[in-house]
Amino acid sequence: MASVPQTVLKSVELCQATLLDLEVLETIEKRCFKIDRMSRRSFKRMIQKGNCDFILAKQNAVTYGYVLVLYHRGTHLARIYSFAVLPEARGQGIGELLLQHAEKLAAARNCIYMRLEVHPQNSTAIRLYEKNTYHPFGLFKNYYEDHADALRYQKRILYREHQLDFVSIPYYQQTTDFTCGPASLLMAMQALRPELKPDRSLELQLWREATTIYMTSGHGGCSPLGLALAAWRRDFRVEVWINSRDALFLDGVRSEPKKEVMALVHEDFMHQVKQTDIKVHYAEVSLEALDKSLQKGGVPLVLISSYHFNRTKAPHWVVISGADDTFIYIHDPEEDEETFRHETDNIYLPIARTTFNRSFRFGQTGLRTAVIVYPK
Repeated sequence: MASVPQTVLKSVELCQATLLDLEVLETIEKRCFKIDRMSRRSFKRMIQKGNCDFILAKQNAVTYGYVLVLYHRGTHLARIYSFAVLPEARGQGIGELLLQHAEKLAAARNCIYMRLEVHPQNSTAIRLYEKNTYHPFGLFKNYYEDHADALRYQKRILYREHQLDFVSIPYYQQTTDFTCGPASLLMAMQALRPELKPDRSLELQLWREATTIYMTSGHGGCSPLGLALAAWRRDFRVEVWINSRDALFLDGVRSEPKKEVMALVHEDFMHQVKQTDIKVHYAEVSLEALDKSLQKGGVPLVLISSYHFNRTKAPHWVVISGADDTFIYIHDPEEDEETFRHETDNIYLPIARTTFNRSFRFGQTGLRTAVIVYPK
């Protein structure tokens, strides 16, 4: 194919991809990538159902490249999932045009960060990102099909004044559907004690210590008191906020025998806590109190309803990793292959304080609880 004329940039049209573009997208993917290609099925799913912007760069009837930007519902984070420009079209400014347009679209959605991954040997893309003020912020180990690490980059595309510094928190992904609490606790403990090495064995041990036995029809949910005890046993100082003394999560269970077991477990947790120096506030916890705990060196775990993020009314533990006047930032231990949501989307994830405040409750009783872990 002939090189793109120098004048092409002036007449490039940027438009959203449609199903009519599937064939050309497959062609671009094959010509631009030897490994880690998106499939036709993935392209189709993104065009039809993706929470995304899928932008093509066209001139007349020719498509020169595309950028696919994913959004995490309920948050203010954007991520470039895939980005390609045909070899003969490079060096003409098309990539930069796509990148800057993607940033404008994400900023219009009130996203404050754009994140991405890039192969360390993709020097052309790295130069483009760094020219446009993207900064490296970590690695994905063994990320690509050739086992290369992925360089992670991010750029702040919407600015607001920060009031609090981020806590440096390593990421740990939960390995089961029911261990968000232990995975969050592992992140908090490793942030305060870097030599701690989280693994699945410890994750499941924490779950056994903290579970309430039953949660709806499935596995046990983790009690804030149980998580607090698990952290205290490992020589951390712990503070708990909980707006109820009653047994938790009962409104999701129909079986009376199961409810009786959960109530007995809750009573035992309360009894065990009284034998420790764990400080328990049986009261509402405010975002301001969580802000102060960050300032004092604590790492808060909070129970949220995931409805605002994935439309499921499930209880879910996350870690608060920072805050400012507008946003609460979290580490979310749950990754989702179906929505292409991975670690890059789940660390320092910005959520508007108003949205977070709405999600910071669970169930018909409006359970509001936090476990704050401090160094001893």
